[in-house]
Amino acid sequence: MGSNMPQSPNEAEGRIAEPVTKVPAYSWYALSVLVLVYMLNFIDRNILSILANDIKADLGMTDADLGFLYGTAFGVFYALFGIPLGRLADSWNRTRLMSIGLALWSVMTALSGFARSGLSLSAARIGVGVGEATASPAAYSLLSDWFPKKMRGTALAIYSAGLYLGGGISLLIGGLIVETWNRIYPGGGPLGLVGWQAAFMAVGLPGLLLAVWVFTLREPVRGAIEGLPEAKVERPFRGCFEELFAVIPPFTFISAARRGSAALMVNGAAALILAALAYVMGHLTHNFQQWGAIGLGYYAVFSWAVSLKHRDLPAFRLIWGSPAFLYTILGYAMVAFASYSVSFWAAPYAERVLGASKASLGFWIGGGGAAGGFLGVIIGGRVSDWLRERNPAGRILVIMFGVLAPVIPLIIAFTTSNIVLYYFLNFCLSLLASSALGAAAATTQDLVMPRMRGTATATFFLATTLVGLALGPYMAGQVSTMTGSLSAGVLSMLVAAPIGTCLLIMAYRTVPEAERSLIERARVAGEPGL
Repeated sequence: MGSNMPQSPNEAEGRIAEPVTKVPAYSWYALSVLVLVYMLNFIDRNILSILANDIKADLGMTDADLGFLYGTAFGVFYALFGIPLGRLADSWNRTRLMSIGLALWSVMTALSGFARSGLSLSAARIGVGVGEATASPAAYSLLSDWFPKKMRGTALAIYSAGLYLGGGISLLIGGLIVETWNRIYPGGGPLGLVGWQAAFMAVGLPGLLLAVWVFTLREPVRGAIEGLPEAKVERPFRGCFEELFAVIPPFTFISAARRGSAALMVNGAAALILAALAYVMGHLTHNFQQWGAIGLGYYAVFSWAVSLKHRDLPAFRLIWGSPAFLYTILGYAMVAFASYSVSFWAAPYAERVLGASKASLGFWIGGGGAAGGFLGVIIGGRVSDWLRERNPAGRILVIMFGVLAPVIPLIIAFTTSNIVLYYFLNFCLSLLASSALGAAAATTQDLVMPRMRGTATATFFLATTLVGLALGPYMAGQVSTMTGSLSAGVLSMLVAAPIGTCLLIMAYRTVPEAERSLIERARVAGEPGL
């Protein structure tokens, strides 16, 4: 990197030849710690599922309200703060960032146990979302510097297994805590807490200890594993604050004004259009909080993307200006749209429609979901690496499998009255849908330069969160509220399958050329040092 002489594309590509042939033992140790972090991430996030019916009864909520609480209230702020925090992961110490975020979301999960209204619980969920926004941008970037490209799909799949293990464990321990607490304290326990409140506190506080462990991890040299070592950023927080101004209203208007009056007018017009659409949707569904939050999220993403083009053209071109990148993340978002809905509503459905007890469904749905998700994401990640060695677009086939394979099991699961078959099919759904995650994550990392990986991860999670998490569980709950049938609500998620398939066909056609031309496109966009 010391020479300023122009280089040919072949010479530049030679610089990213992988010098590492053996993965150090420390990389595997660090990966195991990150898996624990991601497990706790989803324990704290998904425990709401097993608690949903109790919260609905105690706080007077509808299914649409529960979908908002699980998906939108958490997801919008998780996505928005993921942008500046993703940028910080590209410039600051990633292990410190993750430990701070872990401490924050653990405290906010514990505080959820003191909620006395839907509003206070929503506020706590927003705090959980902000804290959890630190985890995956930092983790994806760290793993890409601990593991060579040929192992990246496997490493990210193993990390992603924490999602399914945590989601499953949350049902297991949540059900046990609620039933045990309510049996011992039928009228409410210490501080007047009931079972669902005690469960939030029980899963939140241990995260503070794990945060200390994460703080001890060593920070790898960014890009060294690919022969592109990058110097430390002298002012790491500057970029984070720039992103914060670009994405969080009303600072977005200040950020736009700095680029000129034309930029401010475009930004203001976008805000007005999205506010109008949010009002119309809120009026149609009688749920202004849902569509107000969605409108806020989509406006913030627009504002950030336009700002990124002005501040970091190479990153914009390789992320927002890359059809291959966008097809990939939106295609996977359709997997997330359906799978987030199933993962949230599976437990309330079994309890409400099939008459299962919390302890029973916590064991069978939680345990089966954890096992299926763990197996699926590991197998899917390994298969995606194997296919990629033989086909530059091989990983896209695995994502496409994750879109289509769950369709038939989903239809049968939410129409059967056989509880044993329902449990088995939930295991199958977790196994099949989880197979796509490692492939999608690895593809996003392969399509950008090393310094952009945190930002690319944040963008990836914008799609999975603002399309999958913020819309899927809510829309299933909204259909359930309108029809009186939770089965109809979940089955309505099948609309994601044809949309996802079309997007991934386009990704399959464009990803190989996008990866082959990465260095040249970065150079043309003005990437320093190329």
